[in-house]
Amino acid sequence: MSKHSARFKRSVVDSYLCGDESYASAASKRGVDAATVRKWVALYQAHGWAGLSGKYDHYDATFKLSVLERMWREGLSYRQTAALFNIRNASCLAGWEKRYHAGGIEALGPRPGGRPMSKPPAPAVPVAPSDEAKSREELLAELKQLRMENAYLKKLEALTQGHAPKKHKPSRR
Repeated sequence: MSKHSARFKRSVVDSYLCGDESYASAASKRGVDAATVRKWVALYQAHGWAGLSGKYDHYDATFKLSVLERMWREGLSYRQTAALFNIRNASCLAGWEKRYHAGGIEALGPRPGGRPMSKPPAPAVPVAPSDEAKSREELLAELKQLRMENAYLKKLEALTQGHAPKKHKPSRR
């Protein structure tokens, strides 16, 4: 839902178009930004009163590309292009342009919605075919070796932590 009603927007545009007020004075009297008033006036001039009503649209990739091509061909600004095509948010054109330069028309297509999935489950540790061919004694010997390495690393970590400088509490004197 829009922050401002269509009636409010209409009154601001009317006061500007009557010539009584500038963008800045019409904006300051009503507590909005002058750029917002400029955008509303441009929407009205391009699309009439329908340009000031609420609009929620999703655009396909070919439409986005045609908008960008016309903007580049005629050297239009984002705001002018948005008013021309009745796109409410001119800043989305910058995103379209960036995505097009990064990945072509495919990047302008619909993006997946929703929250990203949590981390995928970790793949199971593959068992090497050579492990299946080993005898029980060989596997037990390998397990013993791995346990010794693990114990060695734990002791090494404990020793290195013991040599770290200790923090002393300040004296209460």
